[in-house]
Amino acid sequence: MLGPFMAAGQEGPPDLEEMWRDFTRKLSAFVGLGKKGGDPGNGFQPDARSAGVGVALVALIVVVVWLFSGSFIVQEGQKGVVTTFGRYSHTVEAGWGWRWPYPFQAEQTIDFTQTRTKEIGGIGISPTSGLRDSAMLTQDENIVDVRFSVQYSLKDARAYLFENSKPDKAVEQAAESAVREIVGSSRIDSVLYEQRGALTAALVKSIQQQLDTLNAGVLIANVNIESVNPPDQVTAAFSDVVKAGVDRDALKNEGQAYANHVIPAAQGDAARLREDALAYKARIVNAAEGDSDRFKAIYAEYQKAPGVTRDRMYIDAMQDVFSHVTKVMVDTHGGNNLIQLPLDKLTQAAAATSASQPAAPAQPDAAAATTVAVSPTDPAADARSRDNSRGRDRDSR
Repeated sequence: MLGPFMAAGQEGPPDLEEMWRDFTRKLSAFVGLGKKGGDPGNGFQPDARSAGVGVALVALIVVVVWLFSGSFIVQEGQKGVVTTFGRYSHTVEAGWGWRWPYPFQAEQTIDFTQTRTKEIGGIGISPTSGLRDSAMLTQDENIVDVRFSVQYSLKDARAYLFENSKPDKAVEQAAESAVREIVGSSRIDSVLYEQRGALTAALVKSIQQQLDTLNAGVLIANVNIESVNPPDQVTAAFSDVVKAGVDRDALKNEGQAYANHVIPAAQGDAARLREDALAYKARIVNAAEGDSDRFKAIYAEYQKAPGVTRDRMYIDAMQDVFSHVTKVMVDTHGGNNLIQLPLDKLTQAAAATSASQPAAPAQPDAAAATTVAVSPTDPAADARSRDNSRGRDRDSR
């Protein structure tokens, strides 16, 4: 097929003059100028006026196309940042937007719904120390390897684009600074075992504070602790420490359980002893007060009748003494022989006799049954007895 500006059998590029003539003819026919010069296809020569109108029309079309090139569409969840000669102008929300075309203004669309992730803690090994890049020093001068990832999103498009040259690198540096600060102020047991949950919250807070100070326009969503391990060179030693810690906790729990069992029992015994002591104290004090009152009463009676009171006290004392003995030794007057009265044997014999004779008539009690009267036959004994009676009578007077 031949081109619109090439004759049949002609080869090579089209003639520029012929192209201009064809364009002006079509433009003149479009605007109605072909009526003045007759048939535009038979040697029509455009004048200056028609050429000016065509140029103006072309310029208008170019301007319209140029102005239309400044329109853009921002998708849902995104924001458009418009700059004027490279300087921030304004932010466009989701929908249709327009800006001045190039070279005056430009736009850049940023996704705000995307959650970005940054891995912290490299796997490279330092040639001087032989440790990983993620190794850091704790407060008690131990080395620990911490690896984690930071998830963040954007909250300010202007700050993200214009406040920092590399905002993603700023997030990485802030995370490394925060984790080294927190680990450096903590003991290794806290980092490895005791406060790993608190480490995540502390990292989120510290990283966000640093990024807000830099005005990075970034919002930290979460920090995921992937691994917290001691160096490979001392892993076995740390495993032994962990086992020892488990044994320590087990023994501590056993000791606490024993203490919970023994201490209440000891407290109960102490309370019981205190109560017994108080009861003993009250009993002894009351008994002493009673003896004192009884002694005062006896002393008052003794002042009234000394002999009678003394004999009564002697009789009461003998009655109390002989009520607790089972044998009585009787000294015969004027002789060296002692008569032993086994009252306990006599009482048992009387009890056995009464048991073997159930139909026997009622008899006096065992004490009366076992009473044995001893009548000394020696005249000297009778005289001694009479002398003792006279002596008691004199004492009573």
